[in-house]
Amino acid sequence: MKLKRGTRRCKIKKGDQVIVIAGRDRGKRGRVIEVVPDRGKVRVEGVAIVKRHLRADRARGRSAGIVEKEALIDISNVQLIDPSTGRATRVRYQINEDGTKTRVAARSGATLDKA
Repeated sequence: MKLKRGTRRCKIKKGDQVIVIAGRDRGKRGRVIEVVPDRGKVRVEGVAIVKRHLRADRARGRSAGIVEKEALIDISNVQLIDPSTGRATRVRYQINEDGTKTRVAARSGATLDKA
């Protein structure tokens, strides 16, 4: 698999429960909304809230105002939550007998992928 320059392989996927381990929102937990692997960033629900001033757009039926939304944070600042213990864990891969690869919590060995 050829990666672009600056691309990080993401062991975190959309829908995963993560905890923020660095930055102003350290200790917060949330669900991953979006993963941007070519920039090495993730968007986490309820984390890194920023305010954006939006201009009215009649075509889309949007009124003007200030909207709060989640900003992208670096993927190195989040860690997956172990489903069995509820604590932060690293991710490793396990190859099954049938040749499929599954994500496994390094701390407890619990599988992270929904079967």
